[in-house]
Amino acid sequence: MLTAFARAFQTPDLRKKLLFTLGIVVLFRIGAHVPVPGISYQNVQQCMDEAQGAQGLFGLVNMFSGGALLQITIFALGIMPYITASIILQLLVVVIPRLEALKKEGQAGQAKITQYTRYLTIALAILQATGLVATARSGSLFQNCSVGSQIVPDQDIFNTITMVITMTAGTGLIMWLGELVTDRGIGNGMSILMFVSISAGFPGALWSIKKQGKLADGWIEFGAVIACGLAMVALVVFVEQAQRRIPVQYAKRMIGRRSYGGTSTYIPLKVNQAGVIPVIFASSLLYIPALIVQFSGSNAGWATWIQDHFVRGDHPIYIVTYFLLIVFFAFFYVAISFNPEEVADNMKKYGGFIPGIRAGRPTAEYLSYVLNRITWPGSLYLGLIALVPTVALILFNANQDFPFGGTSILIVVGVGLETVKQIESQLQQRHYEGFLR
Repeated sequence: MLTAFARAFQTPDLRKKLLFTLGIVVLFRIGAHVPVPGISYQNVQQCMDEAQGAQGLFGLVNMFSGGALLQITIFALGIMPYITASIILQLLVVVIPRLEALKKEGQAGQAKITQYTRYLTIALAILQATGLVATARSGSLFQNCSVGSQIVPDQDIFNTITMVITMTAGTGLIMWLGELVTDRGIGNGMSILMFVSISAGFPGALWSIKKQGKLADGWIEFGAVIACGLAMVALVVFVEQAQRRIPVQYAKRMIGRRSYGGTSTYIPLKVNQAGVIPVIFASSLLYIPALIVQFSGSNAGWATWIQDHFVRGDHPIYIVTYFLLIVFFAFFYVAISFNPEEVADNMKKYGGFIPGIRAGRPTAEYLSYVLNRITWPGSLYLGLIALVPTVALILFNANQDFPFGGTSILIVVGVGLETVKQIESQLQQRHYEGFLR
């Protein structure tokens, strides 16, 4: 991987793209440290020190924002509104015929869906910014903080609107920066910014574990976490690269005097076909009960039960529920993102067939059978990877921002692999040896 980057910097075009991407990343990280107008920066830092990192309720969003959420900066919402909007549009494409027709129109239809995603991102950003400001004003953003209610000193309506507009504009700017990286840089812009946000929290979280450690001044815990992280990275790379290749052959067709087809190819079905989306779905769904309790302020029996079983995240009921939800959403997302009947129809239309399988409905049934078989190990792998922070919470007494959590490792490794593949493919286009030297 390092060799690919070194060769890329030796190629003028790729060097410009890499430097442009690095410049956008620097701007993105600077914005993650600029506080929103109307916030008491000193009180926020004091609450951060007293809380020792993110609260469990906001841990996922804080991770995707690179720690900017709890510092209430202009990029506090991070990339999360865009991720949510993209997932919602993907689900709506399956449900709404109009969106499904747009998807089939090709590049023009995809541009329209992208525009809808932008509008939905801004709407979600306004909603999330309003919720974040209301939580900060009430003092619930940092629990057990002595100055938690003084984070927003001036609580008039004009100051509140200014804060919401600023954070919404920050989300729009992030979306624009991501699209710039996609058009003029290297890799997918949104994925790169997400990669940077998550990676930015690694050094601080690792050093926090070292300071909290008790064996050999914390170095033994530090080394154990590093070893665990390397093992997880190796496992994720192995599974993410694993795929089942279904052979496909295309019959020869004579059109005029020319012969077409007769080629052999394959359909790659990844073991983890759903990616990190099931983990995000399950985490978001399990945050809902804790949010209801927090905003209701109730001390009833049901509220106490939720606080005991779902807020901290190390209770057996929480662990089992989280694992089952990940498995369910893995099958659910694969079912809506890969349509065996559509693939079988397209193969039949162009004269393709799987050796030993009849074209049409038997091909669709075979693809569905294979997909279900490989989704089981993929979903179990996702569930086990996602439970690593919970195990760390129990064994190492780590906080909720354990650096090598399942979601963070899946995203970092996945984005890193895809970016390196894109760099290598562009290097092959620009650096080759001809027959004549």
